Amino acid sequence: MIGFIGLIIGIIVGIVWKVNIPEQFSPYMSVAILACLDSVFGAIKGSLSKKFQPDIFISGFFGNAVLAAGLAYLGDKMGVPIYLAAVIVFGGRIFDNFATIRRLLIEKARNHQ
Repeated sequence: MIGFIGLIIGIIVGIVWKVNIPEQFSPYMSVAILACLDSVFGAIKGSLSKKFQPDIFISGFFGNAVLAAGLAYLGDKMGVPIYLAAVIVFGGRIFDNFATIRRLLIEKARNHQ
């Protein structure tokens, strides 16, 4: 329930406050957002499988975002598009987590019938 309330508050804040991110920061923000989405899908998967731990989620959410953005920045300074590797890794993990979530939800729906 707390997560749902946080989601609603986040949506309202996002609608009310118009945040403009400069174009030069967009690769870093996109990788950071993917890292956060990976953590959110991992938390949903953990919750459905009864293995969710809030401290692991919080540390992963912020840690992954900072690490991903930092690596993208470092790669940019070195002239190597490291952010592409992060996009591939986080994208793959998001799809894996989504597949597991889907499977768990289907199993729960079958058990209720």
